[in-house]
Amino acid sequence: MAATILVTAITLPALADPLPAGFVRLADVDPSIRQDIRYAGSDNFLHRKVNGYGAPVCILTEDAAKALSAVQKAIAAKRLTLVVFDCYRPARAVADMGEWTKQGGPPDPQWYPEVRRSDLIAKGYVGELSTHSRGSTVDVAVAQMDRRSSPNPACGTGDADTLDFGTGFDCFDSMSETAYRGPASEAAANRKMLVEAMRAGGFKNYAREWWHFTLKSEPFAKQRFDFPITAD
Repeated sequence: MAATILVTAITLPALADPLPAGFVRLADVDPSIRQDIRYAGSDNFLHRKVNGYGAPVCILTEDAAKALSAVQKAIAAKRLTLVVFDCYRPARAVADMGEWTKQGGPPDPQWYPEVRRSDLIAKGYVGELSTHSRGSTVDVAVAQMDRRSSPNPACGTGDADTLDFGTGFDCFDSMSETAYRGPASEAAANRKMLVEAMRAGGFKNYAREWWHFTLKSEPFAKQRFDFPITAD
């Protein structure tokens, strides 16, 4: 009997750790939403992969993923698609960003043109805690389904085919405030369209970042997670 059990244990296939209960990979809910997960590579304000991002994959709570899919279906009638830049963010990634700011340095023209790196937390651009770690916050823009290219933003970065939002994702500057009055009329209209579409889907915008939205009825409003982001 003992030998049989031993053989069985040896021959069992290794199984990947499942996601925590209540979490899903967005592609399993709505593969039509484009994913451009910036912290899994070097095209972000740290200029390197962020700790905890083992794959360029969007993970969200099931509630948030389904709500985002509803937004996608609503804008698809206009030949538009959502593009997500960040979704669930492990607590270790938030800590990594915080430690990075302590290294100090001058402003970075692409990412934080008017603020020194060491001031990014104090100015509210990098958080010591993040709603992303609760699993129902998403950084998102909108693009044409036919992938028509748009101008590369002067601050921050964006998918090459997103609509004009005045700045790119993660531009740490007052220009990124949702109601900032400086952007051209087209960019302001696109911000308004995004906010209204996400609001209709049950999300609320963070006023300092036009791309940042949290599900109003998030299931883990007082809990943060730290499991790594993996492909499966």
